[in-house]
Amino acid sequence: MASKRQIFVGGVPIGGGAPVAVQTMTKTETANLEATMEQILEVADAGADIVRVAIPRDDDVQALKTIVKRSPIPVIADIHFNHTLALKSIDAGAHCIRLNPGNIGGREKVAEVAVRASEAGVPMRIGVNSGSLPKHLHALERENPVEALVGAAVEFVAMMESLAFEDFKVSIKSTNVPNTIAANRLLADRIPYPIHLGITEAGTKWSGSLKSAVGLGTLLADGVGDTIRISLSTFHAEEEVKVAWEILKALHLRERGPVLIACPTCGRLQFDMDSVVAEIEARLEAYAEPIEVAVLGCAVNGIGEASHADFGITGAKNEGLIFAHGKPLKKVPQDDLVDALFREIDRSLDRGSVEVDDAKAAEGADWLARIEEENADELTPERIAAMERAAAGTGEAEPFLKPVKPPALDESASPTAGRRFTRA
Repeated sequence: MASKRQIFVGGVPIGGGAPVAVQTMTKTETANLEATMEQILEVADAGADIVRVAIPRDDDVQALKTIVKRSPIPVIADIHFNHTLALKSIDAGAHCIRLNPGNIGGREKVAEVAVRASEAGVPMRIGVNSGSLPKHLHALERENPVEALVGAAVEFVAMMESLAFEDFKVSIKSTNVPNTIAANRLLADRIPYPIHLGITEAGTKWSGSLKSAVGLGTLLADGVGDTIRISLSTFHAEEEVKVAWEILKALHLRERGPVLIACPTCGRLQFDMDSVVAEIEARLEAYAEPIEVAVLGCAVNGIGEASHADFGITGAKNEGLIFAHGKPLKKVPQDDLVDALFREIDRSLDRGSVEVDDAKAAEGADWLARIEEENADELTPERIAAMERAAAGTGEAEPFLKPVKPPALDESASPTAGRRFTRA
């Protein structure tokens, strides 16, 4: 249910079926021009479509005049409390204004900004966070925080429409993931305008990324949301951009750069996979091509689980296998696995195709078969599938793995017993 309306932030389309736009916010003092520009260049290089800068002072407005000229991506001016800073930011060339109508000083001041923005052709982002709802909705928030968030947004939409300004997107954010999901689902049913998604104050790179992936991923999978920002407690804004792209890539909404597939490791692991995966992930950052690379921790599973990958490696003991599109390419010493992998990737990108040496491919296939034979007693997913196909062909009714019903856990046995809470 993509939004029907579309706006443009600079040259970036938002809503109306356009690709989900990635944005972030600089962590610098905007008036520190060089530091701010350095971060903008970093986030643009990481894949940000749009960047937002805080404008709490007149010094920031002065810097904004230069920033919008030098930035390779559109710049949003983030305004709170002081509507005159919004007016000055529009005059300074901001490509969009972020405004919370509830804290800007009333309808008359919002109207001033709307008039100036309309004259300049500058869109706005309006909306609220769970911590900044209008006072008249505080009681409702205690009873129904989701309805309070949606109610505030709908009120602000009605205000902007009454001011004859419709060039805007809407955002309602909460630190509570389920509330954010429920509120944005309701909002998408009630308004036609583009929706900006985020989990506000999500947390650290670790916890914040997980919360954002769950909340935003759920909504995006539903078709809700036209632009996203990942809010992490880090001074490295490019990390927010990277997380946003991983979410979009996981949902196949947009492509940018490589996709890394890696098995979770287990007791069959026979090489230093964690460091290998880390090295491969780091080296893949230099590639813009949307190649898919797989790392399998043992040869027992063969390469079937990653047969769709463009390239991959699997290892056992002191040797490993390079494969491409599900077919063995060559056997190599374990110490050369990563370098050999990237040599094959680079050669294929240069040529536009994978070159197969039949002798080396056959040697690799023989090696893989030998490893699988040595571990013939392992019930791997591939082997189980083959056995079940064979059983189906001979008319045997019983599957090789019978479904097991997990034991029911009562509340006292739950690992979260005594640690549950509800928001008062």
